[in-house]
Amino acid sequence: MKKEYIIPIFVPNYGCPNDCVFCNQKKISGQKTNVTADDVKSTIDYYLENFKDRNKYVEVAFFGGSFTGIDEDIQNELLEAVMPYIKEKKVNSIRLSTRPDYIDKKTLKRLKKYHVKTIELGVQSSNDYVLKKSKRNHTFEDVKRASKLIRFYGFRLGVQMMVGMPESSEKDDLQTAFDLIKLKPKMVRIYPVLVIKGTELAREYASEEYEPLTIEQAVLRCKEIMYLFRKHKIDIIRIGLQNSEEINYPGSDGSEVLAGPFHPAFRQLVEGEMWYDSISEEIKKVNSQVKEIKIHVNPNDANTAIGHKKINITRIKDLYDIDLWVIPDENIEQGKFELEQK
Repeated sequence: MKKEYIIPIFVPNYGCPNDCVFCNQKKISGQKTNVTADDVKSTIDYYLENFKDRNKYVEVAFFGGSFTGIDEDIQNELLEAVMPYIKEKKVNSIRLSTRPDYIDKKTLKRLKKYHVKTIELGVQSSNDYVLKKSKRNHTFEDVKRASKLIRFYGFRLGVQMMVGMPESSEKDDLQTAFDLIKLKPKMVRIYPVLVIKGTELAREYASEEYEPLTIEQAVLRCKEIMYLFRKHKIDIIRIGLQNSEEINYPGSDGSEVLAGPFHPAFRQLVEGEMWYDSISEEIKKVNSQVKEIKIHVNPNDANTAIGHKKINITRIKDLYDIDLWVIPDENIEQGKFELEQK
C-alpha cells in the first residue's frame, strides 16, 4: 500500500474578497506574503527531498484561500509550476480548497487539465442565517450546486465545516453534518471557531456579543458530529486548526488566538471521549463485583483509549470503582478492543 504524502502550499486570502467575521487567513496559515511559481517549486523540492518512502502517492495541496477565485492567469501559473513534477511522476495529483460560489463548469474543465483530483469546499454551515451572520456571502444552495458539479466532473469532493459559529446552536451544527452527508463527500474537516486577533469576531468577543465554545463544549459537539460522519464512512481528515506559533493557547507568546476551544491535541480529546463512551458501555455489562478490567487495543489506539492525561482511566475509576488497564495488542484491529475481566 502506498504511503500518502501532502505537500501544503498556502495561498492566504488569495481570491477571497470577503471578510468573514472569524477569518484572518494570514494569521491562521502563518503565511504573510503572496505565493509565486518559484515558491511552489521550492516548496515541492523541499518536501520531496525529505520524503523517505519510495512507494508513495504525493499530492500538492493549495490551501488557505479561495483558489478558484484567484485571477485565472495566476491560478494557471501556480498550477503550471506543478506540471513538470507530475510529468516526471514525482507528484501524482493536486488538491485545492475554494468557496462554493467560485465553482462552475468552465473552471472545473480547466482544473481537469492540470491533474487536480480533489476539491475541498469551505461550507462552514448549512444554515443560511448563520452563513449571513458570519458574512460568508453564499448560501447552502450554492454549496449543493457546487458539490453536484464537482462530483459530476469526477473530482473527489471534500467539505469543511465549523462548529460554534455566531448564532449557531448545537442543533444547527449537527444539522450541518446531516446536510453535508447528503452531499456525498469523500472527506471532511471540522473546525471549532477560534477568536483570532484582527477579525470582526474579535470585536464582537470584546463587546460580549459573541461567546466562544469552551473546550469541553466543542469536544462533545465534535464527538457527536464524528459519530455521524464515521457511520457514513466519510473520512475525517482534520479536527481543529493545526498548532503553530500563531495558532496556540490564548495568551501564549506569539499566539494570535484571543479565545476559543484551542488545544494542540484537540482530535485526541474528541476521540478519547468516543473511546470512553465505548469502554463505559461495555463496563455497564460487567458484574458489579469486578474491580479490575483490562482492555486490549491496537498499539496505535492505546494513548487515545487512555485519554489525554489518562482522563479515561480516572473517570472509570471514579464512576465504577474499577481499575482500568489498557494493553497494546498487535492482534487487535485498529478502532476495536477486547475486554478482559479480572
